[in-house]
Amino acid sequence: MALRKGFKVLLEEAEKRVTALTPQMANDAVYDANVVLVDLRDVRELEREGLIPGAIHAPRGMLEFWVDPQSPYFKPVFGGGKRFVLYCQSGWRSALAAATLMDMGFDDVVHLAGGFNAWKEAALPVEPYQR
Repeated sequence: MALRKGFKVLLEEAEKRVTALTPQMANDAVYDANVVLVDLRDVRELEREGLIPGAIHAPRGMLEFWVDPQSPYFKPVFGGGKRFVLYCQSGWRSALAAATLMDMGFDDVVHLAGGFNAWKEAALPVEPYQR
């Protein structure tokens, strides 16, 4: 089977549309009450490495369901007109997820360039994941 679009093309398309924040820019956003940081990683990644202080966990596989008010899985945190900063481990899932949220109608969604790896490399704060 030949794919019409591979992940590299999907990423290139998403990265052309989605604003990417540097780790320092995302760190500044942590302190803004109008910003929600969203960790898309699997719970095992969070348990192993922690997360950005103040971030909420929204597994990538559930994101579309959690943001849609028509979904039985809707989470009110996504209904308040805030800016959303998405991140994953390397920035791939978050770029794709941000593009998807834009397709769904979100106007103010960005992602962390380089993901959690870039955050750690910048020696920014990390907190343990608590269920």
